[in-house]
Amino acid sequence: MSDEIIRLPGAMEPVTRPGIQHHKCEHPGCGKNAGWGFAKPRQPSHWFCFEHRAEGERYL
Repeated sequence: MSDEIIRLPGAMEPVTRPGIQHHKCEHPGCGKNAGWGFAKPRQPSHWFCFEHRAEGERYL
């Protein structure tokens, strides 16, 4: 017997592109795509869209 994992063609996982992440703006009621992330070292990131990016500076 073999310990190899057998993958059937119909059981393949969906392909995702590594490294691409989509964030939503954290401003209340906005929800646009956020391209500006703010965080101190070893702290979770906070994400804001172009219009609300100034709010992110409080997390630096």
